Amino acid sequence: MMSGVSLPHFGLADFAALAALLTIWLAIGWRIENPTRERPSVTVLVTAYRREWMRQMVDRNPRIFDSQTLSTLRQGASFFASASMIAIGGGLALIGNSERLAGVGSDLQIDAPASVWEIKVLLILLFLTNAFLKFVWSHRLFGYCAVVMAAVPNDPTDAYALPRAQKAGEINITAAKSFNRGLRSVYFALAACGWLLGPYALIGATALTALVLWRREFASRSRAVLMGMDDGMGHTQT
Repeated sequence: MMSGVSLPHFGLADFAALAALLTIWLAIGWRIENPTRERPSVTVLVTAYRREWMRQMVDRNPRIFDSQTLSTLRQGASFFASASMIAIGGGLALIGNSERLAGVGSDLQIDAPASVWEIKVLLILLFLTNAFLKFVWSHRLFGYCAVVMAAVPNDPTDAYALPRAQKAGEINITAAKSFNRGLRSVYFALAACGWLLGPYALIGATALTALVLWRREFASRSRAVLMGMDDGMGHTQT
């Protein structure tokens, strides 16, 4: 596999498209996690609710709702980890039988050796692998959060109650951050599929993916709802 490939099979447009993909992937992830105070992202807005959730948990008895909510979050991370693993297996199988990809390329009038297709599939696998690792770590962190939540005393006046709840909140936020990073890797893995059709298709897919992410984080209806009223958590009325 991947034998006999040389740089002449990849032009300047390929390297430019690849650089754009990686740069936008990193840049939009940083901006989502570090937005301006004037225009927070959905991720940052929900982070405040995660902290408030744990503060409210201290006074809630019984805490069945909290355990069920956390269980739902863990199930989501587990589902995406399993889906990523299946996709990785499919990609590895495709690399092992890249002649079929080359045949499809011939049908599309894309003349390239099998080794070139293998490299392009490998890029997709790198994003999927990163996603899998993020989802697995997110699932584990949600488990840590569950343990810390269980250690919060039932008595709200206990000196350990609020500090432990705050610890659980920060672990929950870290787990969500890892989960969101995994989702972004999945999005850009789909964008990387555009490279199979050529560098310009990759640029177009990258731009479309970035636009979708930007809209969901900074211009979506859900963000408008979160920002729509002053609820005592720093969100101002629009």
